[in-house]
Amino acid sequence: MTETDEISRCGWASGSDLYAAYHDEEWGVPRHDDHQLFELLELEGFQAGLSWITILRKRPAFRAAFDNFDAERIAAYTDEDVARLMADAGIVRNRLKIQAAITNAHAFLQTQQEFGSFDTYIWQFAPPPRPRPRAMGEVPASTPESDAMSKALKKRGFRFVGSTICYAFMQSAGLVDDHIEGCFRAT
Repeated sequence: MTETDEISRCGWASGSDLYAAYHDEEWGVPRHDDHQLFELLELEGFQAGLSWITILRKRPAFRAAFDNFDAERIAAYTDEDVARLMADAGIVRNRLKIQAAITNAHAFLQTQQEFGSFDTYIWQFAPPPRPRPRAMGEVPASTPESDAMSKALKKRGFRFVGSTICYAFMQSAGLVDDHIEGCFRAT
């Protein structure tokens, strides 16, 4: 048993020090920095069909491969960059997801320009407070707000932003707080 196992936390965060640290320090913490929001949105897209622990383990490699999620740099990626990323065993090598990250960088920059910040745009989808879940089984995979976010992002040209991905993004970026009752992070 590790030291982090002695703290009462959401069930998904047990069994891995990496999961525990992410849960304790990041998940559900409101983010308003555009760079962090872009990184989270892209990582959630890469997670589609995989476990989040896979993405957490690969996050340092993702940051190195994608220029620390600098949207301006990613928007300028060429076919050579796609080939470089496809050859990088440290990341998820899915051509559609890599191309989506480039497309999303363009859409992100356009949204920033139009709204002054991505933060201003994305936080309009934050739902009103709701009762804290008592068990992980009460945490939804999507909500009307994540449906609306997904639809709006797709309309703006974003890809890999389905409602379930958007809800996971809302959780990771703190637009919602789904820490269950009894978790030390539940406020």
